Amino acid sequence: MAKSVKKTLAKKMVKKIAAKAAIKATKKAGLKKENAKKVIKRAVKKAIKKGLSKKSNVKATAKKTVKKAVKKASSK
Repeated sequence: MAKSVKKTLAKKMVKKIAAKAAIKATKKAGLKKENAKKVIKRAVKKAIKKGLSKKSNVKATAKKTVKKAVKKASSK
C-alpha cells in the first residue's frame, strides 16, 4: 500500500508544481482565461504522464507545453 500512497503524493506534488509553472507561463503569454485553463490542464496532464520525479523537469515540461500551445494559438 505504501507504494500507491507515495505515487498519489508524487502525482499531487507534480500537479502543484506543473500548475504553478503553467499559470506563470500563461500569464506571461497573456492568454485569455478560458484558453489558459485548457492549456494549464494539458500541461499538468503531460507532466504527470511523463512521470517526472525532479522538480525542475516538471516545471520545464509545463512551461514547454504552454509555450507550444501559445505558438499554435498565435499562428492560427
